[in-house]
Amino acid sequence: MNMLNKLHEECGVFGLFEPTTKDVAHSVYLALYALQHRGQEACGIVVNDDGVFSHHKGDGLVHEVFPEERLSALGTGNMAVGHVRYSTTGGKSLSNIQPLVIRHIKGNMALAHNGNLVNAAELRRQFELSGGIFHGTSDTEAIAYTIVSHRLHSASTEEAIEKTMESISGAYSCIVMTATKMIAFRDPNGFRPLCLGRTEEGAWAVSSESCALESIGASFVRDVLPGEIIILSKDGVGSNTKHCLPAAKRSACVFEYIYFARPDSVLDGASVHRARMRAGAFLAKEHPVDADIVIGVPDSGLDAALGYARESGIPYGVGFIKNKYIGRSFIEPSQGQREDAVKIKLNVIRETVAGKRVIMIDDSIVRGTTCARIVRLLREAGAAEVHMRVSSPPFRHECFFGTDVDSSDNLIACRYDTVEEIGEEIGVDSLGYLSVEATHRLADTAAVGFCDGCFTGCYPIPVPDEIEKNKFDQKLGAFPLAVE
Repeated sequence: MNMLNKLHEECGVFGLFEPTTKDVAHSVYLALYALQHRGQEACGIVVNDDGVFSHHKGDGLVHEVFPEERLSALGTGNMAVGHVRYSTTGGKSLSNIQPLVIRHIKGNMALAHNGNLVNAAELRRQFELSGGIFHGTSDTEAIAYTIVSHRLHSASTEEAIEKTMESISGAYSCIVMTATKMIAFRDPNGFRPLCLGRTEEGAWAVSSESCALESIGASFVRDVLPGEIIILSKDGVGSNTKHCLPAAKRSACVFEYIYFARPDSVLDGASVHRARMRAGAFLAKEHPVDADIVIGVPDSGLDAALGYARESGIPYGVGFIKNKYIGRSFIEPSQGQREDAVKIKLNVIRETVAGKRVIMIDDSIVRGTTCARIVRLLREAGAAEVHMRVSSPPFRHECFFGTDVDSSDNLIACRYDTVEEIGEEIGVDSLGYLSVEATHRLADTAAVGFCDGCFTGCYPIPVPDEIEKNKFDQKLGAFPLAVE
């Protein structure tokens, strides 16, 4: 994993179960478009036509991987599952792109997974030592093989999944499609979101975020509970809550509300837009400053900036125009290319900031190079002062649950001892971060607690001492392999 200037999202999953045979591929395509913000590296769709699976996946955005002729070639069916991806565990190779399709003695199975296991390496070693063969390096494959191994001795796939949840640990919001059923399940902590929706025609949908339900005309029904297994079949909807924890023990990723999710989504009963507005309001209380204008860095800084402006009484302004036709700056492979991308990605509206004391709101600071460049753009446009406020605490620790924070070496908050030193490095007149305490109050209507491990180093479940790199993703000199 490569820490760049912004955090990688994890992934997005979507499943559709129709009562009759339909063009399910196009519906899932639209849903993946709505979830594109969760993964811009690769995507895939699997269609189930009476037990026969057709699938396609590849590197790129949804519209790049699925031109009309490719999408139509998937045919019709009554079920389909799709996935958009950034790599967390597992490198960038075709074998790691999801959904994974497994063909075993009990039938076809497709799996789409959002999250990251903390015991994937241990599971992989167990399978390899017993003769198992892995085609990729992702932890999703470990989940799939664990399900298959239990399925051989279980009466149903849902029973196999129930057993699987007793042996896997970490973050997982998954959709499994068999010949006759679609099964969604979520880890007991609820690190990553998952929800259930329904169309007027009676189709059921499972999605990482509620915003994707609306894209296909489905209505939000409810969240999949942390620890719950949902079974969709011709017999209706079933639920298994054996692994569910009390609400107080659930620990959703708080950064879903700060950055990852789309603002029009509702996660675990809490509006993302409202949570970001509250983040801005808390920032205004915790880090007030005399200024003339409040602006936000598109896109996830805009809601927090509006919240800051309303709480402080300082006018809100549009400070940046975002070029919609360039990818996110952290996707570029080299530092020089990333900085060039920033230059054409954001343009400052000079009339908004010239001669003014500006408060700039952003969701996070990772390395600091991108925000330093943005600060320079404001100075060049004539801003008299630039005060930066960040709607999250400083990142100081690794994330083991699907966010691409895998090393403290490149984190600016780990390289400097004080907030003032970080502010000096990025060139602002003052800098203020949201407190950890405030992050637990952002989504005040959520039916879950929150994980803040990347800020505090305190994790809700046991984690390894470090994130173990897969030996097959490294050259021989970096990892000793037994070769003959």
